Amino acid sequence: MLKPSQCRAARALLDWTQRDVAERTSISAVSIRAFEKGGDMRESNLRLLRLTFEAAGILFQADGEVTAGGIGVRLRSSSDDA
Repeated sequence: MLKPSQCRAARALLDWTQRDVAERTSISAVSIRAFEKGGDMRESNLRLLRLTFEAAGILFQADGEVTAGGIGVRLRSSSDDA
């Protein structure tokens, strides 16, 4: 699903604060902060976070999905829509 490092990276790419994410998802900023530090989050909230980031143009990559290596995050390009 969504890893804490991917959440932090997605926020950075979008230039969103934890408060920005909280406002867009109705998940408390405290919960987002705890998750990004390695805490647990309900599956439904993880799905909501992922859907919110994807709607804003984030693409999530699984381990080894695009290139050898770990998980990743990137912004969708116009060629991704084709």
